[in-house]
Amino acid sequence: MTRVDELKARLVDPMPTDRLWGWLGPGLIALLGGFVRFWNLGQPHALVFDETYYVKEAWSLLKYGVEMQTRPEIKDPNALWVAGNPDIFSATDGTMVVHPSVGKWIIAGGEWLFGMQSAVGWRFSVAVVGTLSILIMGRVARRLFRSTALGCIAAFLLAFEGLHLVMSRTGILDIMVSFFILLAFGALLIDRDRSRMRLAERVGALPIGVRPAGFGPWLGARPWRWMAGLMLGLATSTKWSGIFALAAFGVMSVWWDMGARRAAGIRPWARAAILKDGPYAAMAMVGTTAVTYVASWTGWFVTSVGYHRQWDTFHPGEGIQWLPPVLRNWVKYHQDMYAFSSTLETPHSYQANPWSWLIQTRPTSMYYESFTQGVAGCTVTDCSAAVNPVPTLTMWWVGVAALLIVLWFWLIRRDWRAGAIAGGMIGGYLPWFAFQNRTMFSFYAVAFEPFVVLAIVFVIGHWLQGVSRELDPEQWRRRWYVVGGYLLVTLALFAFFYPIYVGSVIPYPQWSWRMWLPTWI
Repeated sequence: MTRVDELKARLVDPMPTDRLWGWLGPGLIALLGGFVRFWNLGQPHALVFDETYYVKEAWSLLKYGVEMQTRPEIKDPNALWVAGNPDIFSATDGTMVVHPSVGKWIIAGGEWLFGMQSAVGWRFSVAVVGTLSILIMGRVARRLFRSTALGCIAAFLLAFEGLHLVMSRTGILDIMVSFFILLAFGALLIDRDRSRMRLAERVGALPIGVRPAGFGPWLGARPWRWMAGLMLGLATSTKWSGIFALAAFGVMSVWWDMGARRAAGIRPWARAAILKDGPYAAMAMVGTTAVTYVASWTGWFVTSVGYHRQWDTFHPGEGIQWLPPVLRNWVKYHQDMYAFSSTLETPHSYQANPWSWLIQTRPTSMYYESFTQGVAGCTVTDCSAAVNPVPTLTMWWVGVAALLIVLWFWLIRRDWRAGAIAGGMIGGYLPWFAFQNRTMFSFYAVAFEPFVVLAIVFVIGHWLQGVSRELDPEQWRRRWYVVGGYLLVTLALFAFFYPIYVGSVIPYPQWSWRMWLPTWI
């Protein structure tokens, strides 16, 4: 074995060789997950929860380039919208929005393709993103755990989980945030592997006994880290919460560089990673995120009717005077957005504190309608139709235990994979605890749900690897039977709750059977 080979073996674990199944396995699961996401996507034909904002704003973006106000003379814009009449906007007055436009442009893509006369139009793009998330989940887990089987398990758990399904069928923004963060995480995993391979090649090329000079070699442009920055920029341009993932992933990426340089024999490994890799990481991730975010406001910059677009004209001498007027207006817009977002304390019957999100004790009822016999296909005295993302308990409740095990492996065993999962949770979950008084909802958890899945798969993988197939085939089979049973129970629970995930009209007692906790009602 050459020095290069020895370093590669030390720095990078080998990938699975079953490349075909590496795509085919997660791909088939994504097809199944896509089927349940697209099936009867237009049901219910109503603006579900915050669809009342985002799907209309998306249509406004298509028509005007910016989000416009509803005309004041229109008393019930939702009724007009559902009836297929989108002519509800002022042509001259922009409206303030609290989330940037990327996620709404994605929704607008479905509206452009299919129109807004059917709810399929305003949910299509969201369902595409949710389906693609399953495929990406499988690929990310395969790379993280170096196992196609574990990648398929991860894809399966995401495909057949209630919260993810509902958010994949609802025209709001959170599934896009989850998707972009997952893509960024996957890009960083690829960057970790490739940068370590390059480090091994360059350090291994030195004569035997010669240590790398100074901080060691430069590792090149690292395009996958730039890709991560782009994805985090798109996440932040959908919801500002994406900035938390940027902070966590940025630290994590440089931390990985520290470990790589240390393993390669570079003595000032910490300073090397901070001073040699850190500036490039900042440019690739922070810089690209910033550029992407600014670019997402193109519609506002190139039009004259957006909210606060002419603010300087009506407020002379106010704002940051050394900025050009257009940037002064943009900054003022952001100040208003932050003030609204950080102080939103309007009580809501379905608000949920972040402490409850991992066990999903207060899922957000997105939609509920009662029907009598003969109406909407109801064949009994009383029927219900609901869209309620009650949790798949075998995922979320098991996930709590799995996350605790992951923390132990990270803090005590120094397992980098556990640390990567913890990094996703830190960026996606912990920052919300800083806003205890803000009105929040449990469906925000979909942004970090992939990392809960990865935590479960991490534990499964360690448990399966605890016995040798060759030395103890019977025990190995029994453990796989247990894992298979767990997946079947998960699928059964998903199937049981499916009618209230998708708004099916069912007898009222059948809806009641599915309300296992009083807090779910």
